[in-house]
Amino acid sequence: MLTPAAQMLRHRKGSFVATFAALAAGVAVLMACALLVESGWRYHGQSQRYAGTVAVVADRDLTVSAEMFGETEYTTVTLPERGSVPASLTDRLAAVPGVDRAVGDRFLAVTAASAPDVPATGHGWASAALAPYRTVDGSPPRSEGEIAVDARLLAGTGLGPGDSTEIITGGTSRSYRISGIVEAEGDPDATGSAALFFTDAHAARLDPHPERFDAVGVLAAPGADRDALLAGVREVTDEAGATTYTGDDRGLAEQPEARAARDFTLQAGGAFAGYAAMIIAFVVAGTVGLSVRHRRRDLALLRAVAATPGQVRRMILGEVGLLTVLAAAVGVPLGLVVTGRIRDGLVARAFVPDGFTVQGGPLSGAAVTAAVAAVALASAWIAALRTTRIRPTEALGEAAVEPGPGSRARMVTGLVSLAGAVSLTGFTGATDGQTALNAAVGMLYTFVLATALLAPWINQAAARFLGPVLRGVWGNSGYLAAANLRANARGTVAVLTALVLSVGFGGSVWFLQDNLQRQTVVQSRDGTLAQHALVAGTGLPASATAKARRIPGVVAATGVRRTSVVVPNDLGAQAVVAQGIDPRGAERTLDLKVRSGSLAGLAKGTVAVSTAQADAAGWELGTAARLWLGDGTPVTLEVVALYERGWGFGDVTLHTRTLTGHTVTGLDDRVLVRTAPDAGAGTREALTDLAGRHPAISVVATGTLTGELARDLAVSGWLNKLLIAVLVGYAALAAANTLIMAALARTRELSLLRLVGVTRGQVKRMVHAEQAGLLGVALLIGGAIAAVTLTSVVNAVAGQRIPYVPAGGWIAITGGTVALALIATMLPVGRLLRTPPVRGIGIRE
Repeated sequence: MLTPAAQMLRHRKGSFVATFAALAAGVAVLMACALLVESGWRYHGQSQRYAGTVAVVADRDLTVSAEMFGETEYTTVTLPERGSVPASLTDRLAAVPGVDRAVGDRFLAVTAASAPDVPATGHGWASAALAPYRTVDGSPPRSEGEIAVDARLLAGTGLGPGDSTEIITGGTSRSYRISGIVEAEGDPDATGSAALFFTDAHAARLDPHPERFDAVGVLAAPGADRDALLAGVREVTDEAGATTYTGDDRGLAEQPEARAARDFTLQAGGAFAGYAAMIIAFVVAGTVGLSVRHRRRDLALLRAVAATPGQVRRMILGEVGLLTVLAAAVGVPLGLVVTGRIRDGLVARAFVPDGFTVQGGPLSGAAVTAAVAAVALASAWIAALRTTRIRPTEALGEAAVEPGPGSRARMVTGLVSLAGAVSLTGFTGATDGQTALNAAVGMLYTFVLATALLAPWINQAAARFLGPVLRGVWGNSGYLAAANLRANARGTVAVLTALVLSVGFGGSVWFLQDNLQRQTVVQSRDGTLAQHALVAGTGLPASATAKARRIPGVVAATGVRRTSVVVPNDLGAQAVVAQGIDPRGAERTLDLKVRSGSLAGLAKGTVAVSTAQADAAGWELGTAARLWLGDGTPVTLEVVALYERGWGFGDVTLHTRTLTGHTVTGLDDRVLVRTAPDAGAGTREALTDLAGRHPAISVVATGTLTGELARDLAVSGWLNKLLIAVLVGYAALAAANTLIMAALARTRELSLLRLVGVTRGQVKRMVHAEQAGLLGVALLIGGAIAAVTLTSVVNAVAGQRIPYVPAGGWIAITGGTVALALIATMLPVGRLLRTPPVRGIGIRE
């Protein structure tokens, strides 16, 4: 049946183009999402400092178990603060048969004053053997005042062995003599941080946790049995609760940001692939079904001349199969190009490292093509069943009469979907955090599914209700429009669904991102009582806070240490934003909007949490909260305060002493300073002098911090809005497709009206009236779905009963939908009206 299918496609160019556009765009969108997932799955970072090792032992993630439905589920979370292993582990690894040496590596955050823009990390000299690094000039460091420097740090500075340079680490600037210049063997131009080497003893003194190593590199002895060696290393590592990284995975141990990038692309690509798949299923099913529906006369004629039901169905499946292959040929390469652009945007906005590349393609292309083909073929099969089930003698008569709105099964399924959507509304309101977001997305799609199933009855009811209005505004043309809407209730199902999907999805998911960003900025602004802040990209020592408090005119100063902690949830665990503060005077610099308890009780063994996090984890005031610090250290802390401004300040607030030794730098990120109302210029000058006595510290107004936060949130929301825009654009394309197909299918109908005396102007007014009715229903339902979804999730997540909706945004969505519907309908109708009615009445359906 492929030959008749190909001939049908040639003579049905309108349906061919519309269906092809929906399939090709769907393949491209899914291809971009799938390729992000495949690239993340294949990405392992780049091992430079550990290139000479046979294995690297580190602790970079945390695995948490949870009981669900009687089964144990495991969740792995990347540690926000890298994690470390005990220094004693090196001796145990060195004793494994076949191991030549086990070398501990320290990770020190450093900045070279001569090259502040070059990312650099500090290490002990012994770890230079892990790359290995070779000395290209000078000698290794032999005293505390000497360092060996990666050649990349000295490029363009004119410095060399024997010269002195300033290195900032631990919040302090020190002068060191350059003893030598080193390069990593094999790839001196490798991406990643440049290395700077201290003596081992000095590196240990600079390390916030000197009794632990960031990682341990294992060097194999010549001729060692690799498999036996790795088995012995894994046995020791498993006993210590760490992880053994081998092969390409060594890059994940060296670059935790690679692990974060991998997890990010896997999660983002997977999540949006799920959203896209549901939208594409709606769109492809509607477009293919409408295409088959508009060819009822052709199919009926085939049945009347003895074509069997199986032959007709195989012909339709052949058509859709050919279109899917053609769509894949266009959509897969387009998805590759789009993914490359997305990758460049992710790198530019620091979502992923420079070394992240788009990898794969054949696997994603095959999976996406198969998925879209399955949806298209299933839709075509269902759409063809009704025509092929009737007897040949009734086929042509069936084609001439509009069938009823739908079966009882369809109505029952639609009502069940509607009930499910309503129940999800209540569930969204009763939960919070990620659970509420997931429930809201499910609610959105369930509402759209219910609309698609109940659309015939919705259209009929709307036509009856709008009939008097349409007649009053458009006269006789309005009467015809109401009659058409009522008679063609089933034929406009795909149009209504596409329009509702565009409005509902765009009006809820897009504005949800705006609400979350706005809530974070507002809470941060309203909760910051301090007027000034000391900030430094290299961190501030605790002494900076103590010195600021002693300045005349300073009412209070609070050091803030930003981090993340891992908290349990229903699915296992997740990382949440946290902060460490010294509560002394914090009520004068910060207003977290404490609802119960007090920050005065914050101590090393206690914690304050947001109300949203407390509800999600089941914590109450005075109960014990079990969580993990950023480096994976488990702690159990008493909850002494519940506060509401978790978006602006993080869901967990700890005492700084709780975080001591558990963050990478061990430094504060900022010091919030509140001055007395009568403090003069002298206080500001004293703060400026204090900043000048510390490296890379500046004094800024706290309003500047809020502005920076807003810009950071805009950057972090870029990918969400980009992918949402793509999905909404695809829904809009579907709406335009269905509108154009529906308009072009009316050639005979409009020609008949003109032959019985209806003028072109009256026909245009009739179409305008139809569009007004259909658009009104779509905007009403889509707007209601968006309002319910947005209100429910914003209230659950942010505690705001009325969501923030920019006027320009709603105008853009509403105006764009109206313009799209009018253009996609009036242009093809205008073309049809230019066809002489005598000729048009003889054209195919």
